[in-house]
Amino acid sequence: MGVLNPTGYKKKKLNQNYNNSQIMQEDYSWCPSTVRNILKNDIYIGNITQGKRRIRSYKVHKVEQLPEDDWITVENMHEPIIEKELFEKAQGLRKVDTRVQNSGTLSMWAGILKCADCGRAMHKKYCKNKSGTVYEYYICGTYRKKSNKLCTKHTLKVEELEKAVLEAIKLHIELLVDTEKLLKQINTSNTKKLANENIENIKKAKEKEIEKLNNLKRCLYEDWKNEYITKEEYLEYKQKYEQDIEKTKEIIINLDKQKEKQEEIINGNSLWIERFKENKNITELDRDVITQLIDYIEVHEDKKITIHFKFMNELDEILEYINEKNVVISRAI
Repeated sequence: MGVLNPTGYKKKKLNQNYNNSQIMQEDYSWCPSTVRNILKNDIYIGNITQGKRRIRSYKVHKVEQLPEDDWITVENMHEPIIEKELFEKAQGLRKVDTRVQNSGTLSMWAGILKCADCGRAMHKKYCKNKSGTVYEYYICGTYRKKSNKLCTKHTLKVEELEKAVLEAIKLHIELLVDTEKLLKQINTSNTKKLANENIENIKKAKEKEIEKLNNLKRCLYEDWKNEYITKEEYLEYKQKYEQDIEKTKEIIINLDKQKEKQEEIINGNSLWIERFKENKNITELDRDVITQLIDYIEVHEDKKITIHFKFMNELDEILEYINEKNVVISRAI
């Protein structure tokens, strides 16, 4: 694409006398490690992550890497330059096995197909039938590479796979179209207002409960000072009241999250629904559609497949919400 690598940029744009022996003076050659670091750096979506490294001690000035669990990340610290959804898609693709075959081209199904029994990746093969026609099929990696005693073939023709997956995507799009219609009906009714009022009423009751517990805790201190109760009893009851207060605060936080999720469901603000709808007129598959909509596919020995779509948790939440409102979906998958 003609994009300068960091060394080339320093030399040609910043006029610095900089040299990197690892890239042999090639200003447009990018190291794979540099590309990987860019792809996983969340600074591009507005986050700041610190605490990745530390000096071992003031005596030993050796810098050591810390595990990711110990990093400190603060979100939305500055304006992002890419969408969070695109960043998360890149993280998902980084985990996918995308090694190419001898042809040098990346298969549409690379890293997506798994054996339903052993969990190993399916391997692509070619076969010629009696008429001389060459067709593609997938076979279990364990069976092919290790032993036929560890797993069975699980063979599946690519033609059959594409047909089944395309049909499943179309069915999901139809379901989402029906679901959106129902959400619009709910949104125009009093359901939204009643649901919000119900959550707010519960919150107010819980806030009064916290106020009551705080009053009891204050009275408890006075009872101890007036020697109505012992110090041990005071500490025991105090701890219990504080635990009850924390539990009630957690309930209020969860109610706020529930309201936020409910608003998202009713208003139909989900980007993943838009991703499915973008493909409503789909007639053939490509890798971009597959990686955008599908997490992975399990291939069974009887040639059946189980498709694990992305965003299924969100879809389940919507369907559960609709069922709670006693609305029936006419089409099911």
